[in-house]
This record gives sequence, structure tokens and C-alpha cells, in this order.
Amino acid sequence: MNFREFGLLLFVERYDECLAFYRDFLQLEVRNVNDTLVSFELPHGYLMVEQGGSGFHEEKSRHQNPTVLRFDVVSLSESVKELEERGVQFIEKFKTFDWGTIAVLNDPDGNRIELGEINQSSGSFKGNH
Repeated sequence: MNFREFGLLLFVERYDECLAFYRDFLQLEVRNVNDTLVSFELPHGYLMVEQGGSGFHEEKSRHQNPTVLRFDVVSLSESVKELEERGVQFIEKFKTFDWGTIAVLNDPDGNRIELGEINQSSGSFKGNH
């Protein structure tokens, strides 16, 4: 199959708050705006935030939302510092595993987001096949 790009759709309840979070705090570039959704640019794809989900004031369980949004970054410490300066609060800042280190935060609907600084042992490492 010849895929053009990857898209991820995220249905949210706190629509305006989530739009502001992804646009202002994570500083994702807006790609497209419609009445009930906004698409944000991602490397090689997009994140579409759309009305119609269920929000929680704390992190959703895996049963409620079995998906994690992972944004791999070059420098986790610099990314955490930058987001904290914008007012983002982290659940965990530097959780280390043998495959890398993550920082954990939630969007206004309780969707889990991880910033990752990975190494070659990570399952998502893009290496030679």
C-alpha cells in the first residue's frame, strides 16, 4: 500500500482547552480548522483534535483510553524546561528505562502524553532492518 501520511484523531470533551493546549503549550502548528475539529501538523502526519470525546480531570486509565501520545525529542531536559516555562505541569519529569527516558503529562481531557528521549534499544528506534 502506498500511504501518503499518518493521521491520529483525538476526540475530546474540553475542546477549547485542548485546542489551546496543543496550539499554545505544545506549539503544534495549525494545519486546518473546521467547525468541530482542528488539525495540527506533526512530522510526517497530523493530529486531529475533534469534539465528541470524554474528558477526565486526572489521567485516563488504559481502559478508558488505551492510547498514549508520544513525542520523541532530541533533548528531554530542554523540552521539559521549555514546557514548564509555558506553564505545563508534569506528572513525572524523568522516568528512566533501559530504552530511554520519558516525561509524562496530560492534556486537559486527561489523555496521557509522553515526551521521550530514546536510545537504540527502544521499540520505536528507527534503525536499519
